[in-house]
Amino acid sequence: MQEQLALVPRATEAQQAVEANPKQARRLRWKWAEASIWTDRMLAALETEVKGSVWFRLIDKVFSLKNLWSSWSKVAKNHGSPGADGITIERYERDVESNLRWLSEQLQSGAYRPEPIRRSYIPKGDGTQRPLGIPTVRDRIVQGAVRQVIEPIFEKEFAACSYGFRPGKGCKDALRRVDELLKSGYRYVVDADLQSYFDTIPHDLLMQQVRTRVADGRVLKLIELFLEANIMEGLEQWTPTAGAPQGAVLSPLLSNIYLNPLDHLLAEQGYEMVRYADDFVILCKTKQEAETALETVKQWTAQAGLSLHPDKTRLIDAATESFEFLGFKFDKGRRWPRDKSKKKLRESIQKRTKRTSGVSLQVTIDRINPVLRGWFGYFKHASKGAMREVDSWVRMRLRSILRHQHKLKGRGRGADHQRWPNAFFARMGLLSLDQAHQLARRSMKMAH
Repeated sequence: MQEQLALVPRATEAQQAVEANPKQARRLRWKWAEASIWTDRMLAALETEVKGSVWFRLIDKVFSLKNLWSSWSKVAKNHGSPGADGITIERYERDVESNLRWLSEQLQSGAYRPEPIRRSYIPKGDGTQRPLGIPTVRDRIVQGAVRQVIEPIFEKEFAACSYGFRPGKGCKDALRRVDELLKSGYRYVVDADLQSYFDTIPHDLLMQQVRTRVADGRVLKLIELFLEANIMEGLEQWTPTAGAPQGAVLSPLLSNIYLNPLDHLLAEQGYEMVRYADDFVILCKTKQEAETALETVKQWTAQAGLSLHPDKTRLIDAATESFEFLGFKFDKGRRWPRDKSKKKLRESIQKRTKRTSGVSLQVTIDRINPVLRGWFGYFKHASKGAMREVDSWVRMRLRSILRHQHKLKGRGRGADHQRWPNAFFARMGLLSLDQAHQLARRSMKMAH
């Protein structure tokens, strides 16, 4: 079925561009390898169309079996929990071919309707709980199929300062940019916090943003159905009037679409913003600039139906004060894992180092090493000395296990450091975060 673009003359130009430059087609195909339903002609049109173009014919790309299979592979790979219907990934997979064919037919006929979203909670570092919305497996597949169709359209216009949930970008890129700005003299920081952002996005204003690029009524209706799907918590159900549930496949893209105008507004006014989803900082060279930037954000959020957290939004001088961003604490030119990040690691290690577990010390070390490696992989660019405290605490947990095995009470300390020195744990293969950190820093210096 031939795709229809908003600007027909430009479609011809896009086709000619593909035929004249096969390398460009291959580059675009690689860039959007996940968007398997996008043809070379459509991908080229993204590069050649005039700004403000609208895409009309997209629903056939959503319900194509190729797209649904691609989406299913990602849903299966994530191994998520079952939704409100209780159907697991494993159960869905038993008859996946007929299940996907049924989904395609339902989407093509217009009969498809999302099922309720199961509400779940995960603890946050401040003692509160973060609400998650878990769609059913089949709804996650359809949301992924929609995302793969519309993401390239919006990705083209997202601002450079946005790093969250974007192809080829991530936390480390955002943190690197903050480091660069701080070292370039941007010492005043607007540390902003959007209060309950994912739960408060106004549906009508969000859909207005989506309609600026998507004019296919059936695709728009699908997105609206997902936004309005009932929330199920225990035996209760209700229909949300705002928000895009965290945990839903489509929500990260929709959240970026809604904040994109703010990104461009601040960029046009010359501000250096670094945003990852709803977490962002604005770095300025003077206090007055930071105050003006904060006022701009306040005005924008008010008209956008959002609100800044009154206690967590603040203006700081990074030369004398610290601030936190994406798990790190930036403190007067140094970067440390923040206390909440270290607390989460400790909780994970504690579960694997119980003195009464009954397993050998070697088994315990084999269990905690992957956790330590994963944590180090994210925090390896912290400042010198950032890992020593964690190393010391981990060895204390292991010495406590050894004390218990030797019928001794209490935590590992004092003479235990001579009885089981650091070298003892190194010989058993325990990962030393501090040593790994030193090696990583040495490698980075040699690379430069």
